[in-house]
Amino acid sequence: MTVTQLKLNANKKLICPKCNGELRFSEGGAVRVVNGKVDMDATLPRHICDRCGVFYRELLGSGYYDVFDLPKEDRQVPKAPSVKPAAPVIPSIKKRVLATGDIKPSILKREADGKCPCPRCGERMNFIEAGPVQIVNGKPDFSNTIDHFICPYCRSVFRKIVGTDYFQWSEK
Repeated sequence: MTVTQLKLNANKKLICPKCNGELRFSEGGAVRVVNGKVDMDATLPRHICDRCGVFYRELLGSGYYDVFDLPKEDRQVPKAPSVKPAAPVIPSIKKRVLATGDIKPSILKREADGKCPCPRCGERMNFIEAGPVQIVNGKPDFSNTIDHFICPYCRSVFRKIVGTDYFQWSEK
């Protein structure tokens, strides 16, 4: 067991003592099963060095860190900066987006392509059919258990009012 005290760089980020690169912080994830055993260590936060293939976990809030080998599936390859050709400048037309308090419940009908106009901005909204409860990051996600519309332009969500044909704006 190697215990190390990590140092901060000018940006107040922890740096790797081996390569002096910035460490990537990763909050604890979901509980995993590894080789038939429950891995509770995956739930603890850690500071990751993708170059060296190690991660550091703090010991009881002491400021000292223990070093572990990073599994290959958790590594992230640093992306090379991509050069994109300059796109022609096209003046954009800003659409008027209504405030959420000004949107009244309305009847929304899917058209042949499965979309309908957004009451808030006028763009085409996608229809999301109801599905079963999903587990996201180890927690149940009930957001897609009822039919709803999502607008990709203004990011509005319209959910059906129970027992009616009306849809109302929803926070998520």
